[in-house]
Amino acid sequence: MCRYRAGVLTVTTVNVNGLRAAAKKGFVEWLADTSADVLCLQEVRAEPQQLPDEVREPDGWHVVHAPAAAKGRAGVSLYTRREPERVQTGFGSSEFDASGRYVEVDLPGVTVASLYLPSGEVGTERQDEKIRFMGEFRAYLKALKERSAADGREVLVCGDWNIAHREADLKNWKSNRKNSGFLPEEREWLGQILGDDGYVDVVRALHPDVEGPYSWWSYRGKAFDTDSGWRIDYHVATPGLAGRAVKAFVERAASYDQRWSDHAPVTAVYEM
Repeated sequence: MCRYRAGVLTVTTVNVNGLRAAAKKGFVEWLADTSADVLCLQEVRAEPQQLPDEVREPDGWHVVHAPAAAKGRAGVSLYTRREPERVQTGFGSSEFDASGRYVEVDLPGVTVASLYLPSGEVGTERQDEKIRFMGEFRAYLKALKERSAADGREVLVCGDWNIAHREADLKNWKSNRKNSGFLPEEREWLGQILGDDGYVDVVRALHPDVEGPYSWWSYRGKAFDTDSGWRIDYHVATPGLAGRAVKAFVERAASYDQRWSDHAPVTAVYEM
């Protein structure tokens, strides 16, 4: 692989819960301080021209924005220190490619993607949409892995997957067994990607025996203060890249009033 700055690739993923709002609450300052080489954003909820200059095209970054056709919804972005060799929006889906839920870029030796999987709601069309997305996306992931292996490339899909895979991935798992995000069929689907399909949950691989670390806490009640969270923001990588991960952590705000999203950035460092 081509060597990166200091021989490492640092990647951060975060659902910003509205980038314009996050920019006013601390995201701009966080971006100026981050050591990440790649930044994957989800739920941007804005057209590029609606974003302030320091967020739309910040100095030192190459930025790809993939807004949703439905105004004010979804939207994903990728910020890279290096200029991408290739950019792709969507994954070849007639239903979902304009929904602002997937963008990928090729960097030396690795394809990195930002994913915002639908959240769903049991008993509604939103859950049906989520299931359809999952079916199409799993097929794409398998093809991407095969294609990348043939090209000698690794794959890293970061983002808000909106599924807690295991009981250790959410605090109140017993009361959420019938809720979207922890349904048996959703967990089985993610387990197939992380099993049969050969992808690796990088954070869990580095932290196999801990609760969490959680990356999302509801704004309601005392969820953040009591750490009653969910781990739904993942780094999902091919085995070769996952084996190069040396560190992964959640950048949890020091206090509730310092949050600029209901999600926290999830960062992993890969030796390249």
